[in-house]
Amino acid sequence: MQKDIHFTEEERRGVYRAIHARRDVRSQFLPVPDAVLARILEAAHHPPSVGFMQPWDFIVIRDLPVRQTVHRNFANASSRAAEIYEGEQRKLYEGLKLEGILQSPVNICVSSDRDRPKGRGLGRQTDPEVHLYSTVCAVQNLLLAARAESLGVGWVSILDLPQLKATLGIPPALTPVAYLCVGYVSEFRPQPDLEEKGWETRSSLCSVIHFDHWGARPEGGEK
Repeated sequence: MQKDIHFTEEERRGVYRAIHARRDVRSQFLPVPDAVLARILEAAHHPPSVGFMQPWDFIVIRDLPVRQTVHRNFANASSRAAEIYEGEQRKLYEGLKLEGILQSPVNICVSSDRDRPKGRGLGRQTDPEVHLYSTVCAVQNLLLAARAESLGVGWVSILDLPQLKATLGIPPALTPVAYLCVGYVSEFRPQPDLEEKGWETRSSLCSVIHFDHWGARPEGGEK
């Protein structure tokens, strides 16, 4: 029987440090050795998944022409997205650094397969979207493993997904879940970039906790 079920105090601190110190990074990237890339992909391949379906695939993208095509996709999508903002918010949006597609040496696209035969459909009858949630767990594993390796990762969400699928040859039935820009960086900022730039602030924990029923807050919690 395996007896090593407890983390040491140092190991626990490391886990929580990775969670709290993780940042989206979109500039100042340096190359990633193959062994380190393999480790973070191995971590990404070991999250929980509903029915043990393991619906994810990882496309590792180093080719510059491919990344240039994805970057044009981002530029067009970002230009369209900017149209919903006005005044100072529009100016702030246009000043944000929202991708590192060309600056990072490695891009990783994580896709999800809702029809993956592994798992034999367990858990999918009542919620057919669980494949997406399982794949996001893989992305989270990758983000935390990357932070433990001192790698920066930026998640690019402003993309035309049908165009991205065509560029990367992703089969029609699959869903791109995350497009990630990966590389070593010179620093990790003390706050998330969007918070530091004044785009948004972090909610308090009390404001998002409910007990037994929606709206039942902890004592002293926000209404």
